[in-house]
Amino acid sequence: MIPFLDLKKVNAPYHNEFKACFATFLETENYILGDSVLEFEKAFASYCQIPFAIGTGNGLDALRLIFEGLKIQQKLNVGDEVLVAANSYIATVLAIIQAGLKPVFVEVETQYFNIDLNKIPPVSNTVKAVVVTHLYGQMQPVSQILAFAEAHNLILVEDASQSHGAKLNGKYSGSFGIAAAFSCYPTKNLGALGDAGISTTSDPQLAELVLKLRNYGRSSLNTNEYLGFNSRLDTVQAQFLNFKLRDLENSNRKRMAIATRYLQEITNPHIELPYWDYSQSHVFYVFVVRVKNRTSFISHLNKLEIGYAIHYPVVAYKQPALKSYSNLKFEIAEQLADTCISIPLNTSLSQRDITLIIAVLNAYEV
Repeated sequence: MIPFLDLKKVNAPYHNEFKACFATFLETENYILGDSVLEFEKAFASYCQIPFAIGTGNGLDALRLIFEGLKIQQKLNVGDEVLVAANSYIATVLAIIQAGLKPVFVEVETQYFNIDLNKIPPVSNTVKAVVVTHLYGQMQPVSQILAFAEAHNLILVEDASQSHGAKLNGKYSGSFGIAAAFSCYPTKNLGALGDAGISTTSDPQLAELVLKLRNYGRSSLNTNEYLGFNSRLDTVQAQFLNFKLRDLENSNRKRMAIATRYLQEITNPHIELPYWDYSQSHVFYVFVVRVKNRTSFISHLNKLEIGYAIHYPVVAYKQPALKSYSNLKFEIAEQLADTCISIPLNTSLSQRDITLIIAVLNAYEV
């Protein structure tokens, strides 16, 4: 069997370094934040070619704290509306709502599965921001969405949770908007061995606010300047991430090489492959195909022991937690939810694995 993802195999090349990191960690008395977190933050900011990176407890918090900082700056206010793709994962929507803002869902287009600029409703004076999600690891439409935001005087925030290392026109993911949020959940291209997140920004005041907000709003040990949160990056996770960051370019190249084989060798007319221009704008957090009869396709994969995942079978606005939005209808977003399925793509796959996966997909019959 070829599983969808075997994290043990993905992380196996780093085991010796992880053990050394953990041994060093055990000798310290600093288990949260500290010098290791500062080192990782500087390294990640340098990698993204942006001045500031702030480690957080997870990706949702990384986005939530950005919104909270923007509210303190009075660039956003409670009740302001934020444009977001109708197929965004619920974590993106939760960050908006939990910050006291209102999501405005927008239909998506079929090439990049991102916000369809032609489907955005008239922008009222209550709409203050737009979140662009670099879905599945692809950031291709960000330039057009940024231009739209600038034309309508909207703040652009990047949800870069799936796009570590993606690059468009010489700029890295996380460096286009006023700020960006990354998740370092273990499955991500830059994944920790637990939960972790990163906020990036070029705004020094916003960076300072996120820095304080993640740690109870503290400006000093005994002074809480803001109503903050507890979302601090663990020291040992920062050490693991700092080591894996050095290999991110190499691991992303491996992902793109696998995607290249899939795109060139999967020739089944019953399987719709994703669009990619073979640039560095896509780092393939997941490789998502579309099939009309997903149940039949899953049965085929199960029979031949090929793993899979579905990202995401229920759109956020149809989740029970968001029942106040359940009356919404976005045809393309819901078609994607019904037809998308992710096949294995990760750095642990051998060429033999890849060849077998391609053969299985080409053998699929409706």
